[in-house]
Amino acid sequence: MLTRRHIIASALAAPAVFRFGTGTAHAATTLKISHQFPGGTIDKGDFRDRLCRIFAAEVAKRSGGEIAAEVYPNSSLIKTNAQFSAMRKGALDISLYPMPYAGGELPETNIGLMPGLVATYDQGLRWKNAPVGKALSDFLADNGIILLTWVWQAGGVASRSRPIVAPDDAKGLKVRGGSREMDVVLKTAGASVLSMPSNEIYAAMQSGACDAGITSSTSLISFRLAEVAKSLTSGAGASYWFMLEPLMMSKAIFDRLPKKQQDIILTVGSELEAFGRKGAQDDDIEVAKVYEKAGAKVSTLDVATVSKWRDIARDTAWKDYSAKTAMSANLLKLASDVPA
Repeated sequence: MLTRRHIIASALAAPAVFRFGTGTAHAATTLKISHQFPGGTIDKGDFRDRLCRIFAAEVAKRSGGEIAAEVYPNSSLIKTNAQFSAMRKGALDISLYPMPYAGGELPETNIGLMPGLVATYDQGLRWKNAPVGKALSDFLADNGIILLTWVWQAGGVASRSRPIVAPDDAKGLKVRGGSREMDVVLKTAGASVLSMPSNEIYAAMQSGACDAGITSSTSLISFRLAEVAKSLTSGAGASYWFMLEPLMMSKAIFDRLPKKQQDIILTVGSELEAFGRKGAQDDDIEVAKVYEKAGAKVSTLDVATVSKWRDIARDTAWKDYSAKTAMSANLLKLASDVPA
């Protein structure tokens, strides 16, 4: 188990950068990790960036410097929406990537943000060892992606005007939902929908092009949406919005590595799941404090309200997704069997 002391020690002990060498007995492999979130340090900042930095430090330590990794935050290496395709092609090594962003390329990945399907962190993390986890991992591997770290995040709503709590509250507003399936639900509720990655919500809300954005608690904080929002609906107590944002690796790159290095990467990735869960849950609590301090009105969701969103989703988005492909139907069925 990785402890904070262990993590910091690993970071200090790990070499900063290793590159491929020629004619060297121990030429090191450098993996490039890209993500869209704000950068920080190994112990401060957005936990998703920190997770990537911890991963880099730990694989360097355990491999004796044979593996190293460089972290590129803020989509500074590859633009947000291009990262998944780049991994599939072997042009990018690793990304911490919101899975439904890949829905335009592989519609089956929208299972990673199916409104109302995941109700708790426990339920989401049970996917890994349940039949749905194997089916999803196998499907991704067949399409060039290895899942390293399962990270789930609950979400909330930042709004420039009135709070969006119940479905009726969304009527007439322009809302960013985060996935095709969430957009289906929002349209049914009477909203207009906008498609963009979470790092573009701030500018859209600032300009008035977007009235409200639904995203993870961490992104609600890290992208400073409190500066442009008058209302927050927190998902800390209950939420219909859970997104799968795993650390993923190109299978083409993974397959080129010696088994010893593959084992280190898989082990470290799995061990970081506890860190990911704690980071997400801590931000579920912290987000309300941030918005209250900024003067925003903070609302919460209860089980009855979440059920209203789920009922809409079951009759619209779930059916729409299930009809896409045979794999979509299978994934939805298997995921529905995982208890909350």
